Amino acid sequence: MYSNAHSMGNKQEELEAMVQQQSYDVVASTETRWDDSNSWSTALNGYKLFRRDRKGRRGGGVALYISGAFGVIGIETDEDGVECLREEVDNLFYKQLENVSGLSALVLLGNFNLLDICWELNTAEKRQFREFLECGEDFLSQLVSEPTRGAMMLDLLFANRDGLVGDMVVGGHLRHSDHEIIEFSIFGEIRRNISKTFTLDFQRADFGLFRRHIQSSLGSSP
Repeated sequence: MYSNAHSMGNKQEELEAMVQQQSYDVVASTETRWDDSNSWSTALNGYKLFRRDRKGRRGGGVALYISGAFGVIGIETDEDGVECLREEVDNLFYKQLENVSGLSALVLLGNFNLLDICWELNTAEKRQFREFLECGEDFLSQLVSEPTRGAMMLDLLFANRDGLVGDMVVGGHLRHSDHEIIEFSIFGEIRRNISKTFTLDFQRADFGLFRRHIQSSLGSSP
Protein backbone atom coordinates (compact mmCIF):
# COMPACT_ATOMS: atom_id res chain seq x y z
CA MET A 1 0.00 0.00 0.00
CA TYR A 2 1.22 3.49 -0.86
CA SER A 3 -0.04 6.89 0.24
CA ASN A 4 1.04 10.50 0.03
CA ALA A 5 0.24 11.39 3.63
CA HIS A 6 0.57 15.18 3.32
CA SER A 7 1.91 15.05 6.92
CA MET A 8 1.61 11.99 9.16
CA GLY A 9 1.23 14.18 12.25
CA ASN A 10 -2.47 13.41 12.81
CA LYS A 11 -2.79 10.27 10.70
CA GLN A 12 -0.67 7.67 12.50
CA GLU A 13 -3.59 6.08 14.39
CA GLU A 14 -5.68 5.90 11.23
CA LEU A 15 -2.78 4.31 9.34
CA GLU A 16 -2.27 1.76 12.11
CA ALA A 17 -5.98 0.82 12.10
CA MET A 18 -5.94 0.45 8.32
CA VAL A 19 -2.81 -1.70 8.39
CA GLN A 20 -4.23 -3.98 11.08
CA GLN A 21 -7.47 -4.40 9.15
CA GLN A 22 -5.88 -5.08 5.76
CA SER A 23 -2.69 -6.88 6.94
CA TYR A 24 -0.48 -5.23 4.34
CA ASP A 25 3.01 -6.69 3.86
CA VAL A 26 4.47 -3.35 2.75
CA VAL A 27 3.32 0.19 3.56
CA ALA A 28 5.03 3.12 1.81
CA SER A 29 4.37 6.79 2.53
CA THR A 30 5.68 10.08 1.19
CA GLU A 31 5.35 13.61 2.59
CA THR A 32 5.57 12.27 6.16
CA ARG A 33 6.93 15.61 7.44
CA TRP A 34 8.58 13.86 10.37
CA ASP A 35 11.58 15.08 12.31
CA ASP A 36 13.51 13.87 15.37
CA SER A 37 10.57 14.74 17.66
CA ASN A 38 8.45 12.03 15.99
CA SER A 39 10.73 9.09 16.76
CA TRP A 40 8.58 7.79 19.63
CA SER A 41 5.28 7.81 17.71
CA THR A 42 6.15 6.27 14.35
CA ALA A 43 6.29 2.55 15.15
CA LEU A 44 3.73 0.05 13.88
CA ASN A 45 3.46 -3.19 15.83
CA GLY A 46 4.77 -6.11 13.79
CA TYR A 47 6.53 -3.93 11.20
CA LYS A 48 10.09 -2.77 10.64
CA LEU A 49 10.34 0.92 9.77
CA PHE A 50 12.76 2.50 7.30
CA ARG A 51 12.50 6.29 7.12
CA ARG A 52 14.32 9.26 5.66
CA ASP A 53 13.31 12.70 6.96
CA ARG A 54 13.97 15.94 5.15
CA LYS A 55 16.96 17.70 6.66
CA GLY A 56 17.28 21.44 7.16
CA ARG A 57 13.72 22.49 6.39
CA ARG A 58 10.14 21.42 6.91
CA GLY A 59 8.11 19.06 4.75
CA GLY A 60 9.08 16.06 2.67
CA GLY A 61 10.16 12.77 4.15
CA VAL A 62 9.53 9.15 3.18
CA ALA A 63 8.76 6.03 5.22
CA LEU A 64 8.59 2.32 4.45
CA TYR A 65 7.06 -0.26 6.80
CA ILE A 66 7.88 -3.92 6.11
CA SER A 67 6.07 -6.78 7.83
CA GLY A 68 8.19 -8.57 10.44
CA ALA A 69 7.40 -11.81 8.58
CA PHE A 70 10.05 -10.86 6.02
CA GLY A 71 13.80 -10.76 6.41
CA VAL A 72 14.83 -7.31 5.14
CA ILE A 73 17.80 -4.97 5.34
CA GLY A 74 18.20 -1.32 4.41
CA ILE A 75 20.68 -0.40 1.68
CA GLU A 76 22.46 2.91 2.17
CA THR A 77 23.75 4.88 -0.81
CA ASP A 78 26.72 7.21 -0.87
CA GLU A 79 24.55 10.04 -2.16
CA ASP A 80 23.06 11.87 0.82
CA GLY A 81 20.02 13.97 0.05
CA VAL A 82 18.35 14.73 -3.24
CA GLU A 83 16.88 18.14 -2.49
CA CYS A 84 19.18 20.66 -4.11
CA LEU A 85 19.40 22.40 -7.48
CA ARG A 86 17.34 21.02 -10.36
CA GLU A 87 20.21 19.72 -12.50
CA GLU A 88 21.91 18.14 -9.50
CA VAL A 89 18.66 16.41 -8.61
CA ASP A 90 18.26 15.02 -12.12
CA ASN A 91 21.83 13.77 -12.38
CA LEU A 92 21.72 12.15 -8.95
CA PHE A 93 18.36 10.49 -9.56
CA TYR A 94 19.39 9.12 -12.96
CA LYS A 95 22.62 7.78 -11.47
CA GLN A 96 20.62 5.95 -8.80
CA LEU A 97 18.26 4.55 -11.44
CA GLU A 98 21.24 3.24 -13.38
CA ASN A 99 22.63 1.60 -10.23
CA VAL A 100 19.42 -0.35 -9.58
CA SER A 101 18.57 -1.15 -13.20
CA GLY A 102 20.20 -4.57 -12.91
CA LEU A 103 18.03 -5.76 -10.01
CA SER A 104 15.92 -8.81 -10.83
CA ALA A 105 12.84 -7.22 -9.21
CA LEU A 106 12.38 -3.48 -8.71
CA VAL A 107 9.30 -1.51 -7.64
CA LEU A 108 9.71 2.27 -7.62
CA LEU A 109 6.88 4.45 -6.32
CA GLY A 110 6.21 7.92 -4.99
CA ASN A 111 4.93 11.41 -5.72
CA PHE A 112 6.84 12.32 -8.89
CA ASN A 113 4.93 15.46 -9.99
CA LEU A 114 5.68 14.67 -13.64
CA LEU A 115 2.73 16.67 -14.94
CA ASP A 116 4.12 17.19 -18.44
CA ILE A 117 4.31 13.48 -19.27
CA CYS A 118 1.53 11.74 -21.17
CA TRP A 119 1.86 8.18 -19.86
CA GLU A 120 -0.58 6.78 -22.39
CA LEU A 121 1.73 7.80 -25.25
CA ASN A 122 5.00 8.08 -23.26
CA THR A 123 5.64 11.60 -24.55
CA ALA A 124 6.62 14.92 -22.98
CA GLU A 125 7.30 18.44 -24.25
CA LYS A 126 9.83 19.66 -21.68
CA ARG A 127 13.41 18.44 -21.84
CA GLN A 128 13.75 17.25 -18.22
CA PHE A 129 10.64 15.09 -18.55
CA ARG A 130 11.85 13.60 -21.84
CA GLU A 131 15.12 12.74 -20.11
CA PHE A 132 13.18 10.87 -17.43
CA LEU A 133 11.30 8.88 -20.06
CA GLU A 134 14.51 8.07 -21.93
CA CYS A 135 16.24 6.98 -18.72
CA GLY A 136 13.60 4.46 -17.76
CA GLU A 137 12.24 3.31 -21.12
CA ASP A 138 14.61 0.34 -21.38
CA PHE A 139 13.74 -1.27 -18.06
CA LEU A 140 10.82 0.48 -16.30
CA SER A 141 7.05 0.38 -16.93
CA GLN A 142 4.70 2.92 -15.32
CA LEU A 143 1.55 1.16 -14.09
CA VAL A 144 -0.77 3.81 -12.58
CA SER A 145 -3.45 4.76 -15.11
CA GLU A 146 -5.85 7.04 -13.23
CA PRO A 147 -5.63 10.36 -11.33
CA THR A 148 -4.21 10.31 -7.81
CA ARG A 149 -4.82 13.97 -6.87
CA GLY A 150 -7.85 15.70 -8.34
CA ALA A 151 -7.59 15.28 -12.11
CA MET A 152 -3.80 14.86 -11.99
CA MET A 153 -1.73 11.68 -11.97
CA LEU A 154 1.08 12.69 -9.60
CA ASP A 155 1.73 9.46 -7.68
CA LEU A 156 3.29 6.79 -9.87
CA LEU A 157 4.42 3.18 -9.62
CA PHE A 158 7.12 1.65 -11.82
CA ALA A 159 8.18 -1.99 -12.16
CA ASN A 160 11.07 -3.47 -14.10
CA ARG A 161 9.37 -6.74 -15.00
CA ASP A 162 6.04 -7.67 -16.58
CA GLY A 163 3.77 -9.40 -14.10
CA LEU A 164 5.72 -8.22 -11.05
CA VAL A 165 2.91 -5.91 -9.86
CA GLY A 166 -0.84 -6.37 -10.20
CA ASP A 167 -4.24 -6.06 -8.48
CA MET A 168 -3.83 -2.27 -8.42
CA VAL A 169 -6.61 -0.18 -6.87
CA VAL A 170 -6.55 3.63 -6.63
CA GLY A 171 -8.96 5.18 -4.14
CA GLY A 172 -9.46 6.39 -0.60
CA HIS A 173 -7.08 8.55 1.40
CA LEU A 174 -5.61 9.10 4.84
CA ARG A 175 -7.80 11.59 6.68
CA HIS A 176 -7.44 15.02 5.02
CA SER A 177 -4.72 14.11 2.54
CA ASP A 178 -5.68 15.18 -0.99
CA HIS A 179 -3.84 12.24 -2.60
CA GLU A 180 -5.46 8.88 -3.30
CA ILE A 181 -4.13 5.66 -1.77
CA ILE A 182 -2.67 3.08 -4.15
CA GLU A 183 -3.07 -0.59 -3.22
CA PHE A 184 -1.29 -3.30 -5.20
CA SER A 185 0.19 -6.79 -5.03
CA ILE A 186 3.79 -7.80 -5.72
CA PHE A 187 4.08 -11.28 -7.23
CA GLY A 188 7.08 -13.54 -6.85
CA GLU A 189 8.96 -15.75 -4.46
CA ILE A 190 9.62 -14.00 -1.15
CA ARG A 191 11.76 -15.25 1.69
CA ARG A 192 9.86 -15.13 4.98
CA ASN A 193 11.22 -15.35 8.49
CA ILE A 194 10.26 -18.70 10.02
CA SER A 195 9.79 -19.04 13.76
CA LYS A 196 10.98 -22.44 14.97
CA THR A 197 9.51 -24.13 18.05
CA PHE A 198 11.50 -27.00 19.52
CA THR A 199 9.56 -29.76 21.32
CA LEU A 200 11.33 -32.05 23.76
CA ASP A 201 10.76 -35.80 23.30
CA PHE A 202 10.13 -36.95 26.88
CA GLN A 203 9.41 -40.53 25.77
CA ARG A 204 13.16 -40.99 25.36
CA ALA A 205 14.06 -39.31 28.66
CA ASP A 206 16.03 -41.09 31.43
CA PHE A 207 13.82 -40.10 34.38
CA GLY A 208 15.95 -42.05 36.85
CA LEU A 209 19.00 -39.97 35.94
CA PHE A 210 16.85 -36.83 35.98
CA ARG A 211 15.63 -37.57 39.56
CA ARG A 212 19.18 -38.23 40.76
CA HIS A 213 20.34 -34.88 39.37
CA ILE A 214 17.45 -33.11 41.11
CA GLN A 215 18.12 -34.87 44.42
CA SER A 216 21.83 -34.09 44.15
CA SER A 217 21.08 -30.43 43.49
CA LEU A 218 18.64 -30.20 46.39
CA GLY A 219 21.04 -32.00 48.71
CA SER A 220 23.84 -29.52 47.99
CA SER A 221 21.62 -26.47 48.56
CA PRO A 222 22.25 -24.56 51.83
